[in-house]
Amino acid sequence: MILVPDLADIETTAASDAERRVARLLRAVDGPRDAVAFHSVKLRSHAVKQQGEADFVVLWDGVVVLIEVKGGGVRKYDGVWYSIDRHGDWKKLRESPMDQAQSAMYALRDILHEEGVGWFAAEAVVVTPDIEAPPAAVEWKGSHWWAKDQMSVAAMTEAFERVAGGARSAPFGVRIARPETLRARLFGEFTRMPVIDAQRGAVIEEQNRATAGQARVLAALSRNPRMIVFGGAGTGKSLVLAEGAKQEAGEGRSVLITFHSPSLVDFFGPRIEGRNIDLVPFADLSGDKQYDVVFVDEAQDLMNAEGMDALDAVIRGGREGGRWRMFLDPNNQAHVDGEFDPDVCELVRQEALQYDLDLNVRNTRAIVHVVQEYLGADIGDPGIVHGDRVEWRWSEGPADVAAAEAVARDLVANGARRRDVWIISVSEDAEPRRSRDGFLVTSPRFAKGLEAEHVVVCNLPQEYDDRGLAAFYVAVTRARVTLHVVASKEDKKRLQDLLRKQVGK
Repeated sequence: MILVPDLADIETTAASDAERRVARLLRAVDGPRDAVAFHSVKLRSHAVKQQGEADFVVLWDGVVVLIEVKGGGVRKYDGVWYSIDRHGDWKKLRESPMDQAQSAMYALRDILHEEGVGWFAAEAVVVTPDIEAPPAAVEWKGSHWWAKDQMSVAAMTEAFERVAGGARSAPFGVRIARPETLRARLFGEFTRMPVIDAQRGAVIEEQNRATAGQARVLAALSRNPRMIVFGGAGTGKSLVLAEGAKQEAGEGRSVLITFHSPSLVDFFGPRIEGRNIDLVPFADLSGDKQYDVVFVDEAQDLMNAEGMDALDAVIRGGREGGRWRMFLDPNNQAHVDGEFDPDVCELVRQEALQYDLDLNVRNTRAIVHVVQEYLGADIGDPGIVHGDRVEWRWSEGPADVAAAEAVARDLVANGARRRDVWIISVSEDAEPRRSRDGFLVTSPRFAKGLEAEHVVVCNLPQEYDDRGLAAFYVAVTRARVTLHVVASKEDKKRLQDLLRKQVGK
């Protein structure tokens, strides 16, 4: 069964050892094809609490099963429920474990009904892994209280089947929730995109939430052997890829993430740390090892006959019969670093299910509008983040790295952290370096696929041919919070010509 988040994260964040043991069992359970378990689900509306929480929410054969886990012992004495720890100390509970599970189930059902998903069967289960099942009572069915005897893969599988098999049928005339809608909505409600060291400010917080589109892709990844995900810069392709890879590794499959730009090693490394996932730049693939699942980021760079042949060699079962996921930008950044063959892309598209990410989760509205106006590129609906306007810095002299560095110093003086400010020199092709004042100076080739909170763009193209357009596109779509463009009078004329061309299309 798929776990969200994966087992490695649950082992770190779970509040109790009992939850960790249940998580290990859930991962080992071989349930229905669409089975998925969400851990530590926060419920925004609850009958008796400002915010409730469910230990696990499991989607099993179209039935939503909410699980409350209670480690140690529990006992009912004179009508009052108590938990008993390993020292034998009693602690009074406000409600019975089953009441707690059921109230959370009702809260979850209300939330999803508010979201308009339709009617679905929901059941509440209590798991007490350390004790025998309590005597039967009118408050619950015996099938809905799992104890020591259910703490094996076979017994828990049977328990799920018994609960799901006995779930209520839909009332006459109601609209029933589609399984794929329910699955995608659960992913969207309870999945968060982990962004390393980026928990500051309203803009960043908005960008960290999984969008409906991202949730739809995450929900589909485990069910389909081959997928192509299209999305412009900033739509969250790489984050979804990392989460999908963690899910596959959690299922016990061998996983490879590959890409053209070596700089992406630093992006993916922290996000998959501790998982059994190989992270290998495309140029370093030898073809000696095959993988159960292969993920390709920035796949437009490799969309050519040679690239596809190399991928075919590392996918167990080959590209035609194996399990793979390719994430690519339809705006074609391959003019910066890579080779894109549209005929090859058309052939590959016929081999896989296709999805689109159409909401920009990186760039502010102002940045998205600049890209749309000047480049005519589709980088998603700019509806998620408002943010500051794009700052155009018109330079009397050269609009070079020195001019950009002056802007970067102003940003730091106004509270930005030096490490969060990048200078992107559009006309360069050089590897990243440090400026005299310690700012990262990089080029579109090495910035592609990455992001920074504050970006200062300089050295604009002398000509907006395919390469110049692609380089400018990459540079201005890296910023998460603020974008500053340093330009000369000559740059301004070229940009005005570019804008006129777009308006005339």
